[in-house]
Amino acid sequence: MSQEDVAVVQSAYQAFGRGDVQAIFALLHPEIELYQSEWVPWGGKYKGHEEVGFFFNKLTETIESRVDPDQFVDDEEGHVVAVGHTRGSVRATRREFEVPIVHVWTIREGKAVKFEAYIDTLQMRVALGLA
Repeated sequence: MSQEDVAVVQSAYQAFGRGDVQAIFALLHPEIELYQSEWVPWGGKYKGHEEVGFFFNKLTETIESRVDPDQFVDDEEGHVVAVGHTRGSVRATRREFEVPIVHVWTIREGKAVKFEAYIDTLQMRVALGLA
């Protein structure tokens, strides 16, 4: 297991938990690529710090959440998969949710160059009142 790559990913979750935007962006390559299903309001494809900042704004305007990874899987080729849950509430309704997640990170030279967020989209859409 590449401890350095896992440490980068763990640091990103810790920074997100603290709301430390500067620490998060310090771990992201300037040309980071981010993907999340367009079936959620913050979903889409984003590239670069500016677009990823837009993603985080849409995410945090819509939900208040934390990510609790239960397991990290490292393929020792720069990919780290985090398996766990996101827990929180919808800002508009205060409706609580707990949704399974799988996040796939690609790490190069200590920076995240790609982040793919896969969640139980139906469960999240139910919590958001969209399904």
